[in-house]
Amino acid sequence: MERVTGIGGIFQRSAGAAADLRQWYADHLGIELSDWGAKPFEPQAGAQLAWETFDHDTAYFGRPDQAFMVNFRVADLDAMLAQLRAAGVEVIDEVQASDFGRFGWAVDPEGTRFELWEAPAADA
Repeated sequence: MERVTGIGGIFQRSAGAAADLRQWYADHLGIELSDWGAKPFEPQAGAQLAWETFDHDTAYFGRPDQAFMVNFRVADLDAMLAQLRAAGVEVIDEVQASDFGRFGWAVDPEGTRFELWEAPAADA
């Protein structure tokens, strides 16, 4: 049986002009697109990519009609959250810490919640 070997990309539909949403992510999260229109992230030593399913009634994603949530890895969660707040981005006040690292959340201009993850120091 053939098996999936990894995630090749994450694709998000924009409710408005895709170029506007791309620019928002570039301005606020530093996600700059390549000439071919996507952002290739190079693997980091020891980095992992998780795939998980959630029950349909989860509150974890924010709005009930949000079908997915992207988890972005960051070096300094507190600095990123402060940067987003200073730019007027909706930031969820809660920060969670666990053995897996620290997690925070914010919302893009279309109402899509995303997660920010600071890996534990040994994994960074």
